[in-house]
Amino acid sequence: MKIEQHDEEKKGFFQALINEKQAGKITYTWAGKNKFIIDHTEVDPDFKGEGVGKKMVKAAVDFAKENKLKVIPLCPFAKKIIEKTPEFQEVLA
Repeated sequence: MKIEQHDEEKKGFFQALINEKQAGKITYTWAGKNKFIIDHTEVDPDFKGEGVGKKMVKAAVDFAKENKLKVIPLCPFAKKIIEKTPEFQEVLA
């Protein structure tokens, strides 16, 4: 599985690719210069149960840590994963 990030001026997304097929996507919106809001997570039904969503959340958290950013997880799935994973919680805004 490959996770790619596409960042634009006000929005962006992480996508998971398996054999060049999009397995999932997390969208986010910038909330100022130092934080972003995870809006939505979706996983293709063909890849449910393979940890695609959690790996994308980890990619978003890693991006936040590397860039000293904070995350506001409005997406219920992302919020649940971050709250259940202690090493992810340091990025919560």
